[in-house]
Amino acid sequence: MQSLHHIPTSDDIKETHHAISKMVHRTPVMTCSSIDRMVGAQIYFKCENFQKVGAFKMRGASNAALRLSKTQANKGLATHSSGNHAQAVALSAHLLGVPAYIVMPDTSPAIKKAATEGYGATITLCKNTLEARETTLEKVVEKTGATFIHPYNDYNVIAGQATTAKELIEDIDDLNIIMSPVGGGGLMSGTALSTRYFAPNAKIYGAEPKIVDDAYRSFKAGNIQYNTSIDTIADGLRTNLGEKTFEIIHRELEDILTVTEEAIIQAMRIIWERMKIIIEPSSAVPLAAVLANPSIFSGKRIGIILTGGNVDLGKLPF
Repeated sequence: MQSLHHIPTSDDIKETHHAISKMVHRTPVMTCSSIDRMVGAQIYFKCENFQKVGAFKMRGASNAALRLSKTQANKGLATHSSGNHAQAVALSAHLLGVPAYIVMPDTSPAIKKAATEGYGATITLCKNTLEARETTLEKVVEKTGATFIHPYNDYNVIAGQATTAKELIEDIDDLNIIMSPVGGGGLMSGTALSTRYFAPNAKIYGAEPKIVDDAYRSFKAGNIQYNTSIDTIADGLRTNLGEKTFEIIHRELEDILTVTEEAIIQAMRIIWERMKIIIEPSSAVPLAAVLANPSIFSGKRIGIILTGGNVDLGKLPF
């Protein structure tokens, strides 16, 4: 496979899905009758909390890795991340038998550093600022010759994330609405593309915390807006959109809905209690949006991507 330098086509996503099948799980779709009664709709949860590394990020990282030339791959994979993407790049490199070099903020949870090291990655710590991450990564790449795999602003990554919604659409017929949370937009743009190609009658909604609503404001303004605060409990959604993800999101989405921190915590608790599964706060944002907007969702067949289950059990919000 060659590296993608264009918005992924339906054929690109099909090719990606076949290629990464040996490196990722096909995750289950689950339902919950009590949640359906609560929202007055039928919800189908695509459970990426059961994915390798506990999050959808494994799909995009593995696709980006597989699309490197043998010479590039042998020099290693590199990225900066404090969480799920770090682990996904590290495991992708491990499965391919090549080095991984991960820059992580010194404030990263010990459990995430340990997991990343456990996959064989070399970790370089830096201060917890975007500037420090980027400058440290530049030095690592210059020293090692490794290829930087961006967490979301990369068409190879977007094509990988798009396989999540592709599987959901294959497993569940006649969805009216498909939703994912929005952070950097890799999953959201991939979800939008797969929905447009494989379920063209379904509407595409994003969901985002109110206090980091850069995607909502970008969608309405028609150009990329930025956040000044990243204080949301949904730690996976603290990143800003990239130009590649914004272009797809602005073109394809019906709307982006924003929710309060209290609503996110409530939705997270509902899924833990009613479905008996562990999800991280970011995963709960779409259900929070459904609960807050009955006029949009009542009576509909809704597909929701539960993005991951990597949560610090010592710091639960309930």
